[in-house]
Parts: sequence; C-alpha cells; structure tokens
Amino acid sequence: MIPKYYLQHIKSIYQENGDPERAQGQMKYMRNKFEYYGLKAHEWVAILKDIFKEHGIYNGEELKTFVRLCMEDEYREINYAGLQMVEKQMKKSPEEFIGFYEELIQTKSWWDTVDWIRKFVGIHFQRFPHLIIPTTEKWMAAENIWLQRICLIFQLTYKEKTDFELMKKYILELAGSKEFFIQKGAGWALRQYSKTNQEGVINFIENNPQLAPLTKREGMKWMKAQGLV
Repeated sequence: MIPKYYLQHIKSIYQENGDPERAQGQMKYMRNKFEYYGLKAHEWVAILKDIFKEHGIYNGEELKTFVRLCMEDEYREINYAGLQMVEKQMKKSPEEFIGFYEELIQTKSWWDTVDWIRKFVGIHFQRFPHLIIPTTEKWMAAENIWLQRICLIFQLTYKEKTDFELMKKYILELAGSKEFFIQKGAGWALRQYSKTNQEGVINFIENNPQLAPLTKREGMKWMKAQGLV
C-alpha cells in the first residue's frame, strides 16, 4: 500500500472509532492547537498495532514520506501515527536519520511530540555517539526552543552514562531563557540525573544561583520527595 492510501486507511478507522465529545476536551487541553478524533491513547495505539501487523511498516524514504504526510495532517492522532511508526524503526534507523529527526522536532512542535521524539534522538545518539556534539551544538545555536529542549533532555534515560558536563554546559547556556519549556526541561534533566548523582545535582544548583526558580524546583523535586534533602 502506498503511503497516501495507508494514511487514508488509518484516518477512516480513527473517524469510525473517535468520540467527538471527548475530542473537544482534548483540543481544549492542548490549547486548541490541534484537531482531535477523540481517541484515548490506548485506543489509537491498539488500532495502529493491528494496522501495522496487517499492512506492515515502512522504512527508508517510504517511511519519511508516510511520516511527513502524517505530520501535515490537522489531526493530532494522525501526527502520533507517524511517530509511532518511526518508533518501530528507531533502533534500525541509519546515521543520517538525525536530519529527519531534526525536521520532525520542528514540525507541528509542541511538548507532546517533541518529548516523544526525544526518545528517538536519545537512542540514536547512543548508537552514533560521534553525532552528539556537532548536532547539539547546531541545535543550541538555533533560535528554536524545541531543538534546544532536546539538547537538555536527550540524556534522560542515560543514568550513569550521562555526560553531566555537557548537560550542565547547555543548562547554563540557556539559564537566561524566559521560556517555560526551556526552564522546565532543564529542571527535568537535573531531576532525572539526581537519581544517579544526587550530590552532583545539589552542588550544581547551589553553585549557580542564576538558574531559574522553576529549574531549581524541578531539579530538587525527586530528592525532596524521597526526603534526601
């Protein structure tokens, strides 16, 4: 099935199973940035599982074509369908796919898709670590908060393999940002890493008073909840 018809097939099933009343609440929650069919996450995941099993999954250029079609669609669940197929292939994607991930980060950008793509980027960098510095330096220099957010949070699952020096460098470079998603992302990165290196995170926060209050609160949240500070 060519990508165009594959997408039409998904849309028809989503339309049949959607809940227009629920869709109104979903649109409101997302600040009316996107249309919704009114499918819950477990519902569209189950639908896609069956469709992927029956019709297969694209790779290479066909995958890019299909995902671009999905990301152009006005319905957020269709955007998710594209990313779901990317996720199925992310551990086999070629090195140059980092350029496609960069494209996706900047397409219909909002926290839900960007934070999902973070997972793809994090795994890609683990597979091709020589890409980390040139790519993240490029993204940091870009005037795009979503690319910058990825630079802060791509290591969320790295634990003891986290490059803390790189994380701190990027957090400090963006410390003056007034953007909520940058401040929150920096705090999220610190909070996650505090589970691996409590002392390091505490020292970093205490020694850098210029960090945004939101970043500090988020960074300390897990340790406070555990009664460690």
